[in-house]
Amino acid sequence: MKKRLARAFAPILLLVYFCLGSLSFAPLFTLTSVAEAPLPKSGDYACILQDETYFYAVPEEKRGLFLLPKTYYVQLVEYGESYCKVDYLCDDTHTKKLTGYARTEQLTFVDYVPVRPYLCYVFDVKYQIQETDKTDSSFLTQLTVTCAYYGDYNVGSETYCYVLRGEEFGYVPKPSSLQYEENTEYADYIRTMEETKSDPTQSADGETPKKEGGISPLQIGILVALCLLVPILAALILKPPRRPPYDKGDP
Repeated sequence: MKKRLARAFAPILLLVYFCLGSLSFAPLFTLTSVAEAPLPKSGDYACILQDETYFYAVPEEKRGLFLLPKTYYVQLVEYGESYCKVDYLCDDTHTKKLTGYARTEQLTFVDYVPVRPYLCYVFDVKYQIQETDKTDSSFLTQLTVTCAYYGDYNVGSETYCYVLRGEEFGYVPKPSSLQYEENTEYADYIRTMEETKSDPTQSADGETPKKEGGISPLQIGILVALCLLVPILAALILKPPRRPPYDKGDP
């Protein structure tokens, strides 16, 4: 009986072995170590998303130079728990790079390099000269200067702009016409991440990620068939043999 069982089940066990060997099962539980997020490093960018985010000359609360434009970025020079040393804007025709400080809790660090990190906004300021002899054409009655905008600075109910004029920084009354376009890079990035989470089949760059391992429908079908076939074969093999018909001639 044992030899007959071994011969009957040997092909079935061999088939099960090869089917199971071709499957790659993902673990039901993955143990991961909880690690702290790495601190931002020099060269990283941080987006300005909070109101009243000042750019400071030194890391002191009362030394704010101007409010950084929202939705734009600063570049990290040195990370600190309370204040970060940062760069804002760059050396160009009308602008100069400023190195100062911003409160760490007001910075939103990002893991990408923005295409347009800084607000480059240039405008003209016109000064009307009152005490001149207008009959003499050699006297200028109006002066126009070009300024690069860095940010607002509020004094009571008045709003001024911190600007660069030529080689000098200073404040001028904020023109009522001064309006700038917000940077949408951070909002676009967040929207892309949310769309990726809602549709796991799409990666962040819009491509469908490749599957690694897993059980194919064919393999599942083979396993189901084997599960159904083994009990039937076992029942047929272990079924007791039929007794020979009773011989009426025997006593």
